[in-house]
Amino acid sequence: MSLDIQCEQLSDARWAELLPLLQQCQVVRLDDCGLTEARCGDISSALRVNPALTELSLRSNELGDAGVHCVLQGLQSPSCKIQKLSLQNCYLTGAGCGVLSGTLRSLPTLQELHLSDNLLGDAGLQLLCEGLLDPQCRLEKLQLEYCNLSAASCEPLASVLRAKPDFKELTVSNNDINEAGVRVLCQGLKDSPCQLEALKLESCGITSNNCRDLCSIVASKASLRELALGSNKLGDVGIAELCPGLLHPSSSLRTLWIWECGITAKGCADLCRVLRTKESLKELSLAGNELGDEGARLLCETLLEPGCQLESLWVKSCSFTAACCSHFSSVLTQNKFLLELQISNNRLGDAGVQELCKGLGQPGSVLRVLWLDCDMSDSSCGSLAATLLANHSLRELDLSNNCLGDAGVLQLVESVRQPGCLLEQLVLYDIYWSEAMEDRLQALEEEKPSLRVIS
Repeated sequence: MSLDIQCEQLSDARWAELLPLLQQCQVVRLDDCGLTEARCGDISSALRVNPALTELSLRSNELGDAGVHCVLQGLQSPSCKIQKLSLQNCYLTGAGCGVLSGTLRSLPTLQELHLSDNLLGDAGLQLLCEGLLDPQCRLEKLQLEYCNLSAASCEPLASVLRAKPDFKELTVSNNDINEAGVRVLCQGLKDSPCQLEALKLESCGITSNNCRDLCSIVASKASLRELALGSNKLGDVGIAELCPGLLHPSSSLRTLWIWECGITAKGCADLCRVLRTKESLKELSLAGNELGDEGARLLCETLLEPGCQLESLWVKSCSFTAACCSHFSSVLTQNKFLLELQISNNRLGDAGVQELCKGLGQPGSVLRVLWLDCDMSDSSCGSLAATLLANHSLRELDLSNNCLGDAGVLQLVESVRQPGCLLEQLVLYDIYWSEAMEDRLQALEEEKPSLRVIS
């Protein structure tokens, strides 16, 4: 049994209704519910008598150090079997980490801890790691995004990695650990017997100088499935250093996020060698890199290779124009693996969208999700409307931020309402239409319950 409430301000009467459920539910999630330290005594008492609890999430509540301390006391029961604890954005500080560290020593069942968006600082992280190093602590997944950490936190984290063979996932994104810190973390991972599955280091101040170390991690950790390096200055040089690790026979990476990394068509060519070779790679984000139409051509040619089995491609804001759309159209017609394409914020225009429609309208198209904020106007809607009737794979279409009016939207509505159109979700944020069209869209959802229109 689960109790899952989000974004609800809980009155005293509502709180009294929920307390009995806190005492018996296996999963308790009270996210962004306006909870403060004043409610934590009730929470602690309820948890103390709940032997079924395996997951507790109190994210985005102003508990503070004292409130978190009180909640943790409720988890000290010998019968407590909690496995996942989320205290993200709970106003925990470094001073509160001493209590949390002690709690980790007494919760051998805890496998997953989320502490992102708390200003722990290096001193708090040091205290936390003391608890993580205890032999009784068997944590496998740790999230520390936006925790005000510097390179000084990386040696304690590296010590934890060396000591914990069961460790599987580490998120340190959006902390200024920079080159020196990443180097220390990588050394800790090299020395560790852990079977790491996910490493997330987005916006951490990584440069091309770190990519050889990261290459070594990818090559040596056959268990690694997800690597997130977005918003770091890797550049083409860094990608060239990283790719040998991705190409290593033992590498089985499934997800690679390298958005906004300063990659051009040159770096794209190196990545295409990986795509051709590694059938295990299923998700790739290159959003926010200046790939241009040449990069698009290289990607599309690779997507037509039999060894490429990519299922999700994010190329938002990559400086594509209509000139590359014939290549994407061929991919949409012939590729049997690509299910999701995010190509928004590229100036494809009406000519580019109409070219994409040629591929989407073919019987062999398998794409299920498409984001298409690409400077299209009403003049593209006729082609797109016809495509929606001819295509039998597409389930979600996002046309937000395009210059569409009533005339274009009406063409889409007339197609979507047909029984032969299998679309399940149509997203139309920031598109301005008349009140009559608003009524028409509401009527469409009532007429076709299988369709959700989001605007």
